[in-house]
Amino acid sequence: MPEMSRHDAWQAGDSYDLYMGRWSRRIAPRFLDWLDASGDLDWLEVGCGTGALSAAILAQCAPKSLIAIDQSEGFLTKARANVPDARAEFRVGDAQALPVEEASRDVIVSALVLNFVPDRQRALAEMKRAARGGAQIGFYVWDYPGGGMEFMRTFWTVATSLDPRARDLTEDRRFPFCTQEGLTNLAKVAGLASVDSTSIEVETVFTGFDDFWHPFTLGTGPAPGYCMSLDLEARERLRAKLHDSLPREEDGSIRLKARAWAIRAEVA
Repeated sequence: MPEMSRHDAWQAGDSYDLYMGRWSRRIAPRFLDWLDASGDLDWLEVGCGTGALSAAILAQCAPKSLIAIDQSEGFLTKARANVPDARAEFRVGDAQALPVEEASRDVIVSALVLNFVPDRQRALAEMKRAARGGAQIGFYVWDYPGGGMEFMRTFWTVATSLDPRARDLTEDRRFPFCTQEGLTNLAKVAGLASVDSTSIEVETVFTGFDDFWHPFTLGTGPAPGYCMSLDLEARERLRAKLHDSLPREEDGSIRLKARAWAIRAEVA
């Protein structure tokens, strides 16, 4: 398995929730507010993970139905437990070959996953295939090139200062298209109409250093995967330098920001 892919082993739902899911849950409602879809529609979610966006759709958008797709059975198991709603159906599937009927969905969304899809244009083509005429398509990804994920940027800044080889694993180098211009162009090349974009930002508050560090030791995601590939001595050097590098509030908490770029468009 290629080194970069090896560090993208998104399987353990509980580990993902501690690392990224808790911040995904904070940003999902803001994205849906901006998307502003009508009620009583058939939704499709591509790459549902552990169900952060799924739960928000059901809570605030009054959908008629929701089909949520992910290729990780581990994530789907967690999503089904997190989102016990009869309107939702969770299916194993690939974003590049969606297991849904043609022209069957009114709203199609994807949260924090398109950068991990090998053929993004094929994924968007699949979304268009599943969409009814006039359907909305919306997606968002973290602003990796702009340093929008401050806790991840801090981790990689320290990691690469100790191990320059880690630079090739960083998300800003791997996903340079995750900018407002890059994502807008992605949607336009896919033939979507009325393309609009915005940034969405939330605060990521860690109660202390242990709350910050522990998710990196669980192995789910590129940075935790890299962290756990280190020998014990190298990992301890990384932990110690991170401990000394992070800003602290008076109560010991660590307050950083997370920013995503979001796109909304229509199918003609």
